[in-house]
Amino acid sequence: MRPIIRRLAAPGLAALLSMGAYCLALAVHGGYPFGGRSRAVNDLGNQFIPFHARLWDLLHGTTSGDLFFNWSSGYGVPFLADFLTYLMNPFSWLVGLFPRHLVEFPVFLVTLLSIGLGAALMTVFLGRLRPGPGLLRAPLAAGYGLCAWVLRDGSADPMWMWGLVSLPLTAIAADWCLHRRRWVAGTLLIALAWAGNFYTAAMASLATALVLLLRLTLASGTPVRDRLRSLGRAASMMVVGIALAAPALTVTLEASRTAQPAPAVSYPGPPRLLDQLAQLLPGGRGAEEAPDIFVGMLALLLVAAFPWVRAVPVRVRVGWYVLAAAVAGSFVWEPTILLWHGFALPNGSPFRAAFVLSGILVMIAWLALAHRPRARELAGGAALVGLLAWVCRDRPSVGGTWILVTGGGGVVLSALLMLAAAHRRAAPGAVRSVATAALAGAVLLGSASSAYSVMALRDNIAWFRPKATLSQRALAARDGLAARDDWPHSRSDPGPHEFANNDPLLIGGEGGSYYSSFVPAATARALRGLGAGWYINGRHTLSLEDPVGRALMGVSSYLAPRGGGRFTARPAAAGPLVTVRRDLGTAMGGARRTGAPGRPRTPGTETVFARQERALGAKVYEVPALTPAAGPAPGRTVGGWTLPDGKHPAPDTGPGDSDTPSDPGDPGDGQDGQDGHDRHDRHGSAGSADPADGDQPYGLGTTFTARCTPGGTAVWYAPWFYGQVSALGGWSWAIGRHDGTTANPVRTLGAVPADGTLSVRFAGPGRQHIPAHPIGCLPPRALSAALTARRAGGLVKWNTGGHGLVAELPPGSSGGALFALPAVPGWGCSVDGGPSRAAGSYAGLLAVPLGSGASRLSCAYAPPGLVPGLAASGAGALTLAAVALATPLFRRRNPSFAASSQIVAFHQICQNYPSGDGDRVVP
Repeated sequence: MRPIIRRLAAPGLAALLSMGAYCLALAVHGGYPFGGRSRAVNDLGNQFIPFHARLWDLLHGTTSGDLFFNWSSGYGVPFLADFLTYLMNPFSWLVGLFPRHLVEFPVFLVTLLSIGLGAALMTVFLGRLRPGPGLLRAPLAAGYGLCAWVLRDGSADPMWMWGLVSLPLTAIAADWCLHRRRWVAGTLLIALAWAGNFYTAAMASLATALVLLLRLTLASGTPVRDRLRSLGRAASMMVVGIALAAPALTVTLEASRTAQPAPAVSYPGPPRLLDQLAQLLPGGRGAEEAPDIFVGMLALLLVAAFPWVRAVPVRVRVGWYVLAAAVAGSFVWEPTILLWHGFALPNGSPFRAAFVLSGILVMIAWLALAHRPRARELAGGAALVGLLAWVCRDRPSVGGTWILVTGGGGVVLSALLMLAAAHRRAAPGAVRSVATAALAGAVLLGSASSAYSVMALRDNIAWFRPKATLSQRALAARDGLAARDDWPHSRSDPGPHEFANNDPLLIGGEGGSYYSSFVPAATARALRGLGAGWYINGRHTLSLEDPVGRALMGVSSYLAPRGGGRFTARPAAAGPLVTVRRDLGTAMGGARRTGAPGRPRTPGTETVFARQERALGAKVYEVPALTPAAGPAPGRTVGGWTLPDGKHPAPDTGPGDSDTPSDPGDPGDGQDGQDGHDRHDRHGSAGSADPADGDQPYGLGTTFTARCTPGGTAVWYAPWFYGQVSALGGWSWAIGRHDGTTANPVRTLGAVPADGTLSVRFAGPGRQHIPAHPIGCLPPRALSAALTARRAGGLVKWNTGGHGLVAELPPGSSGGALFALPAVPGWGCSVDGGPSRAAGSYAGLLAVPLGSGASRLSCAYAPPGLVPGLAASGAGALTLAAVALATPLFRRRNPSFAASSQIVAFHQICQNYPSGDGDRVVP
């Protein structure tokens, strides 16, 4: 028992130091769960907390979908790719152990435990890289656990935190390859890394491969044949390990292929050299984007001292420094940036792989410390750190680091000098214990200080203002949605009000809001074609906001924003979720796809009102012609109107990373960072009082008149318009952008007055385009009559469960069945128990031809890419089992194999650094 405790002591200390420092920083900062400041910044609040809430629902059986399909978001979307990408960190499954309203706490634990496990495993690997005291490895590994990447990028992305674990996991597996041992166990470690998060596992695997190549290159006493055998073992281990995790790759790659494209991004070029070097100093954050790589003062001092440590051969020192420099350079060169990120430039920070360089720096630091640097060698390192701090003193990221560099660095240097003196003079163990404790304390306080500094600096960035996720108001909204739940007969939409960007996952209901990297292009196009809005070029879809749109999707109630983050539950006229259409059999081929994904289509003759009528199967709209009546005269173009310049320049239409619109008073910001519920209050309060002339930021604008039936409901649709739309005594902000990044929904203007004349004012910055027919009117009772006729189709019953649906039809049904569900690839349907065939699309919705005489329809969703992934996993499992069974037999027949391979590997590769002056291996 004692040897086990002794072996676990160092990894446990590293975990405690790193997790303790992170908790200490949060407590001082007042962050959750130690204070009232929410951690739900950026995508943590918009995506990952809602997705963990969804995981809780799946674990407890309180949702209508399953791992394959999500009936709640985007009016029905695939889910397996989201699960494999966002929820496969093993610590994410802890969410099921806590109450749902406390889901933020297990999400915090995902980050905290990943920090601890990553630090613990790095401690283990450092011992395999070079034997040495565990109590000295632990503080270095703790610096890796709280490296800059964790504090700035990883902590807000729970699934990426598994990358912190994957690097030492894959490195340990590679070390076993050097020893030619534990192929099966190493393969399982690779599979665990890739299954937990394939994105960061790929980065960790690439870094591990570079470290392995360096170690083999430096093993000059090892025959070439043995080196090649180690490489072969590593390659086979990697191939089989990835094969075991293949569904995570095949499903997500297929989902990415059919997903709505992200806004185009371009690499702005490498940061300045001094800005990159300044990132080595702990605790700072510059205005210019650069790789986040600091690992604390202990590791920095030792890395700086490494070139002077004479106990390490020159070629070893040069090799490790060249590796670190090459990796650092690869982070800022676009071709290698693409290599690190799977050949796709990230829509965000291009330096997401920075944690691997932090790991390499910790490895170098340990090689220096394990060789017992002398006082003059440490002094050389301290001089280099001082020179670095002086050269970078004017860089923005260095402003708050001086206390850490001077105070923390002084304590660390003193402790290292004490250890060096103790080694040379054979001092009592108490001296070494004091020095080791001083190092651990300095790392704990220094890491906590660095973490606090990053948190405080982030508070000043509007983009990082926390989301109001599971607040009391959100929980009240969830209770209200549950009380009105009528699924699968109709939908209770939690939008258009938003607490976060994935409200259907966060608080329940069935709506159009959905924010993910895997939003199907078919879903984004279908919903926008029917009048829904979107952000991020369609990667964040929104709920429909007009009466016809809600009726099409079977919405019987919805949450409307009231201002100040409040909302009102309102009823809506819901159509049936399944309709039997006799005209659909011949019209199935009429669904058109025009325009590239995510881009505004060229104005044509078909309006959004015509598309809604086609899906509804009835004519309900009056689409009046517009007549310019006041303000600057618009220009007439093919398919629309061009409005003259406003008094402010047009908003920036670059792609940006933000999913929230720019504030109307500051066009072009693109990153207001406000809570999701605020944006609707600012940008779309239909029916509110028209702003006074002094509050009109874009002047008087251009006013059009139109005539409709009195008493009807008027709506407007100008998807790419940005500015104010005013009519009938109310106004709303339009947030569209002409590059298609953001699209307005169809919105209600109000009731048509008794004289039938509408006056609509469009006021916005720059020259902008609006459609030729942006106004539609619903005459009184037109929609209700259409819905009555639609229900007369005679559907008997329908139900959904998991990833399937069943509809009981009137006997002898013909034509086609139309579902209030976006048509995404993967649906297969069977009529009256016949063979399953791929479903079709009509007006962007799922449609199934019935032929003649149908009475029952059943459909099931199968995630594309799952079958090949499972086949690859099966092949990998068979290979793993074959090796596991064959190895003992081979060793019994060749008794000398195990012993000889282990001895050769250990002495020729692991111990290839000759002992220098003062060098001693301590078990």
